[in-house]
Amino acid sequence: MVAISVLISSFAFYFYQVFFSPNTLTESDVPAELKIPSNATFQQVSDSLTENDIITDVISFSFVAKMLKYQENIKPGRYIIHPKLSNKELVTLLRSGRQTPIDITFNNIRTKEDLSEKIAKNLEFSQDRFLALLQDSVYIRKFDFTEETIMSMFIPNTYEVYWDISPEQLFDRMYREYNKFWTKPRIAKADSLGMTRTEVATLASIVQAETAKKEERPKIAGVYLNRLERNIPLQADPTLVFALGDFSIKRVLNVHKEIDSPYNTYMYTGLPPGPINLPDISSLEAVLDYDQHNYLYFCAKEDFSGYHVFSTNLRDHLIQARKYQNALNQANVY
Repeated sequence: MVAISVLISSFAFYFYQVFFSPNTLTESDVPAELKIPSNATFQQVSDSLTENDIITDVISFSFVAKMLKYQENIKPGRYIIHPKLSNKELVTLLRSGRQTPIDITFNNIRTKEDLSEKIAKNLEFSQDRFLALLQDSVYIRKFDFTEETIMSMFIPNTYEVYWDISPEQLFDRMYREYNKFWTKPRIAKADSLGMTRTEVATLASIVQAETAKKEERPKIAGVYLNRLERNIPLQADPTLVFALGDFSIKRVLNVHKEIDSPYNTYMYTGLPPGPINLPDISSLEAVLDYDQHNYLYFCAKEDFSGYHVFSTNLRDHLIQARKYQNALNQANVY
């Protein structure tokens, strides 16, 4: 009887140790990141925990995982594993699927390729999968966008998502965020301009491309709105750069103005078919809250400060344009 009692006590102590003794990062005070891909097997999870030195004893972990039926309930995701968790605590966390979200931030985006790369950088799905959706005219039609306007659905900001989110789920999330941004007051402002939300985004993208000075954007937006109202071509150099697909161009020349493209705002009046970049919130609000004035022209200052000189007539504008062109010549910018 004594022997049996000792044996039972020994087994009890062993099971207690296996379940409740620390087994994660026992030599560290720093949490570790564990990413479990979709459709991962238990062996893959176990291997990852071992190879990344997250667990000390893989046998005891596997035993507890089997006892708690985790092997049949693998949940993908990104998990933050804290030091000195027991096997029971670790398995309970992984089995629950309580993963730790991450932040994705995208701004300063020019093309769909740029957007796909920025978004997919820290997520499970690939850049190519997301880009395929951006270029799928049938798929994006469900959100009431076209291939030309879909970029305006993505409002640059920081968003909290799960690592294993699918491209389709992220599209749905961005559409919800888009509708959150476009509040009734903002829609009313767009209506007062006689513009749709995508047209506001298109103009905002041009304004953003014209200046990095946020405080100047409402004034530039006012220039373009004045030109639109008078049916004067926008003559926006950034639209030519977009049409040419060469973002290394530092100086737009007359030869560039010959390209026959709906994005050539020297050749065609009105707005181009869609945004030429991903306009940020300050650019969108610059259009919605534009400065009311009589300016029809603006030109970069010859001091290369990034600011502009505004004119109400072509004569004054040409004087400023010559000053800037001379400054470019002296700086050997071609």
